[in-house]
Order: sequence, then structure tokens, then C-alpha cells
Amino acid sequence: MLDIIACGAIASSVREITKRRGWSVEVHALSALLHDRPDKLADEVDGIASRLVSEGKWVAIAYADCGTYGRIDRICSNLGIARLSGLHCYDVFAGKIMIEKIFASEPGTYLLTDFLVRSFNKTVSKELGLDRFPELVWDYFGQYKRILWLRQGTDPSLAAKAEEVAELLGLPLEVFETTDAGLEYELEKLYCNNHADGGTVKNTEMSLTAGSTW
Repeated sequence: MLDIIACGAIASSVREITKRRGWSVEVHALSALLHDRPDKLADEVDGIASRLVSEGKWVAIAYADCGTYGRIDRICSNLGIARLSGLHCYDVFAGKIMIEKIFASEPGTYLLTDFLVRSFNKTVSKELGLDRFPELVWDYFGQYKRILWLRQGTDPSLAAKAEEVAELLGLPLEVFETTDAGLEYELEKLYCNNHADGGTVKNTEMSLTAGSTW
């Protein structure tokens, strides 16, 4: 059994992937709102990971660095466990090289995932007070030039929600088609590192759809 401490923004995908792969996993999901306070995020991860390791559990962390400036890496080093690669979940979904290209082409890019599109009113608008003080939109987003949605799934209802986010922020919306393949690859590495019989990790190439402009 592998205990995975997962960000709430990707926990449902982690559960779906591990169930489909038949892995023996227990997912400990933390609130996605912890991203607003990276210091508390690291403390929460540290507390749960330390407890699970002390109980003799196999543990992995389904977070990237996520704005903790190396704190999650120090937790991993201290406890002898591993995390997802990259600086953030965008690296996991689209690949580090592609994210670098995206920001190189337009530094003022605001990224969305399916989770953020689905939960924007709660996780962003309400948390930043935009629902009460819409004039703050410029203060928070005035320097952005575009929104780029890293679309993972095929839920048709999300397209309208993404347009609503773009309208709220007053920014043009572009779509980059991706999948959960990068997350699955990272989870496979974590699982195989903790299970001698876990099999061989096969690299997953990030490919673009024909409709992408990238």
C-alpha cells in the first residue's frame, strides 16, 4: 500500500488513475485552497507525511514545489520520500519544456487547468474577494495579456465556464489540449519507486493536438 498525499486540485485524477491501474493506494487529499498559503501547505504536508512515515507506511507526495520554494523538497529529503517533478501542476500536465515555451512566447500568461475552470468562483474569485469587489480584477490581473487553458478532459460544460472566466478577467482565452498522461507518468514513477514489483516506468511523450497553435 502506498499512501499518497495529494493536492485537492488533482486528487480526483490521482484516484482515477491509480484505480484504473490497479495500484494499492490510499489518497490523502488536502484542500486546494492551501495554494493561497504555501507556508501552511508545506506544514500540512509535513505533518501528515511525518505521521505516516512514523507508522511505517510507504509515502509519496502528489505535489510539485507549488510555491513552497524548496520546503516540500526538504520534507522529502528529511523523510526519504519523493514528490511529483516540476515547479507546479502545469509542468506535470503540459511538460516543463512546453510550459517554458508558453511563458517565453508571452510572459503575461495566466494558466488554467480543468480544476481551476470548474472551481474558479470558489478558489479564485471568492478567495481574492472579486465577488465582493470586482474593481480588484485590475489589481490582480491587470498585467496579464491572455488566459491559456490547459484542457485535460472533454467535459463540454467547461468551455462555457472558461469563457466566463475570460470575460470576468477581461482577457482573451486560448486553449492548449493536454491530458492526464503526464500525471499518470509521474504517479507511475512514485509507485514503482515504492514497489519493487511495480514494473518499468515508460516515458510518456507530450504531444499536441492538430488544433493547437503551439
